Amino acid sequence: MWSNKRSSPPEPSSPAEVEAPPPVSSRQKNPGRRIAQIVKLKPEFIDKYKEVHANVWPEVLKQIKECNIVDYSIWHEPDSRILFATMKYVGYDFAGDMEKMKENPKVREWWAMTDGWQESLVPGAVSSEAGEPAWWKPVEEVFYTP
Repeated sequence: MWSNKRSSPPEPSSPAEVEAPPPVSSRQKNPGRRIAQIVKLKPEFIDKYKEVHANVWPEVLKQIKECNIVDYSIWHEPDSRILFATMKYVGYDFAGDMEKMKENPKVREWWAMTDGWQESLVPGAVSSEAGEPAWWKPVEEVFYTP
């Protein structure tokens, strides 16, 4: 009825049947850094801004992805005309990735077009391409729950 003998899986008949252990990686996946920014949209360009963002150029989308930006959204609050952007950076060299972004001629063309429709909230900001001070104003995260 009861047996003290334990049942164990059969031994593999060939080395090919032995499952290899998963590879060991010394690099852990970056959980990401959440980023939020704001800028003001000029009233005469609201419709145009929405139109071009409904059809973002493929080269720009590709560069965003290659620079480790994910979960990127831009929101518009019509009364204040504020654009609110949120994204997650999942890379390991933010400054280097932003430099790569800036080196892309299509991204620079996109920025030149869209910056003209915006008013920066950062004193002394000149453009997205110019770098510091930043064109979009960083905002502080005060609450988050996953």
